[in-house]
Amino acid sequence: MIPIISPEPSTSAAVCSTCSLRDLCLPLGLTVDELEHADLMVANRQSVPRGQALFHHGDTFQSVFAVRTGFFKTRTLGPDGHELVTGFRMAGDLIGLEGLGDDRHVGDALALEDSQVCVIPYSQLMELLRTLPSLQRQFHRLLGREIARDLAVRLPGRMRAETRVAAFLMDLAERLQARGFSGSSLVLRMTRAEIGSFLGLTLETVSRAFSALQGRNWIEVHQRDVRLADPGALRQLVQAELAC
Repeated sequence: MIPIISPEPSTSAAVCSTCSLRDLCLPLGLTVDELEHADLMVANRQSVPRGQALFHHGDTFQSVFAVRTGFFKTRTLGPDGHELVTGFRMAGDLIGLEGLGDDRHVGDALALEDSQVCVIPYSQLMELLRTLPSLQRQFHRLLGREIARDLAVRLPGRMRAETRVAAFLMDLAERLQARGFSGSSLVLRMTRAEIGSFLGLTLETVSRAFSALQGRNWIEVHQRDVRLADPGALRQLVQAELAC
């Protein structure tokens, strides 16, 4: 298991109004004047080296974090210490929303590569949500988006492993494409074991699913490099099982 070490906060300034990710993050849809107010909600940027934790399970909830660069996995630990991956977050995503419930973080957020986040103190965010209805609507949209995405990707238990893996790859490709990256060529930051944990599958089952999809010439795999060779076939596979 990767040791969890809390990163030291950075003092780098962060400004929403000039950020290239504002159309994916909280400032989406805000006017120029509203963006100037939104600049006040970000306290600073914080760097999180690969393998280190942004926060731990049980830490006091004080801030929400917007991923600026890099990639994170969120997880909880079962009673036996087994890792249960709850999500993967990339640039433009929010982390830490689960702490809204009881003012404690539920699980850990670990960087899968060198990353940077914008730190948004919850008290400042709540003050802005009260004064900026458009920001409040966007915050609620993001909450709903995170919940809907994870539910859609994990899929009901009746879905075959191949379908779950196909849906995962399609979702990842679409999210990367929205951020200006290729929508067909992926570099997986997570391991197959982590994918399996997220989808409720064993490592062996995930590996067989990758092999099956590659055997149909729907994907091409070279270690962590994956190319979606036939996105249409992958999409049809997922839609067909959802319709059953």
